[in-house]
Amino acid sequence: MSLNNFSVTILREVLKNGTRSFSLHQLSEQHLLLQKTCKDFATKELKPIASQLDKENKYPTEQINKLGKLGLLGITADPKYGGSGESLLGLAVAVEEISKGCGGTGAIISIHNALYVNLLNRLGTEEQKECFLRPFTQESIGCFALSEPDAGSDVSAISTTAVLEGDHYILNGTKSWVTSGNVCKAAVIFATIDKSLKHKGITSFLVPVPTPGLSFGKLEDKMGIRASPTCDFILENVRVPKENVIGDVCGGFLVAMNQLERARVGIAAQALGIAQAALELAAKYALERKAFGQPIGNLHAVKLRLSEMATRLESARLLVWRAAVLTDEQSRSTKYTSMAKLAASEAATFVTHGAIQILGGMGYVKDMPAERHYRDARITEIYAGVNDVQKLLIGDMVLKEYK
Repeated sequence: MSLNNFSVTILREVLKNGTRSFSLHQLSEQHLLLQKTCKDFATKELKPIASQLDKENKYPTEQINKLGKLGLLGITADPKYGGSGESLLGLAVAVEEISKGCGGTGAIISIHNALYVNLLNRLGTEEQKECFLRPFTQESIGCFALSEPDAGSDVSAISTTAVLEGDHYILNGTKSWVTSGNVCKAAVIFATIDKSLKHKGITSFLVPVPTPGLSFGKLEDKMGIRASPTCDFILENVRVPKENVIGDVCGGFLVAMNQLERARVGIAAQALGIAQAALELAAKYALERKAFGQPIGNLHAVKLRLSEMATRLESARLLVWRAAVLTDEQSRSTKYTSMAKLAASEAATFVTHGAIQILGGMGYVKDMPAERHYRDARITEIYAGVNDVQKLLIGDMVLKEYK
């Protein structure tokens, strides 16, 4: 079942308005409408097939195409290039609702928007935007290839090389954990022009996919978000024109760090959606399941567990919204994006764990989505910067404030 034309029209108007107003107690009316429209889509289009996508490790091609027609592939892109001109708060609202329906689909939308579309919109030249942004706001998926087998949290350890020959760079190496790598039409790929320079030698390149010399490794058989495909990129003498450099030569490290801050808002919103779905499932089950002659929701132990789950989730949501607004206003907000990602991902793990406890045996079997929510939640503590690193960043920021 697809959204009717009226809902599509409303959503496009809401996104084009670029609404940014926000208060700590309530979203703007426009964002509430965006939230409702995404919720309706997730309920009708994603929730009924989420289990199948998970079991079959299946990319949701039809649903992604529909989300593209709704304008949700270009949420933060300028309307000039077919985007919606929205804020990071709008992205967070949309990703949370989509992730409630399917955590894997939420990951696809989040990463495409935060790590590819937003990057091109901010830093791309006019020529780059026409070629690598405009088609990606409506139908095509882009990806972000930063990590390597020996370079995860330590980005300066990148060993993929870029050697200038005439008017082209020649790229060689392997990139790991590329989300949507096998379905994308272009990639932002990071390589070093001089390993001895460490992070100061890293440069970012726009590479169309497919392209000669670029091949895919096997699809990873992941614990969760299985609707979102992940693979390696193998680069063997891939020729990239000089004009496909994003930003400055040797400026790729800063490009990556700035973009990962925005990605943390998207990942945090994904965690919120997964946690919200688990909380709703647990609460409804607690009202229906009877033990000792009464609904288990009447038992103090269950009430206490639900209260902690709800409180952690709501607290994290406010942090995520605040991080989104501050990042839009200030360009960078390391402390708050790290706090949001840390709080939301840990809340997701806590809430989904609690949901399984409340459902008991039913929470442990695939007949109910509780175990899928638990598996989907776990990745949010890992990608876009593991939580251990987020704690270090937050600690550094706090110490600087009081120095």
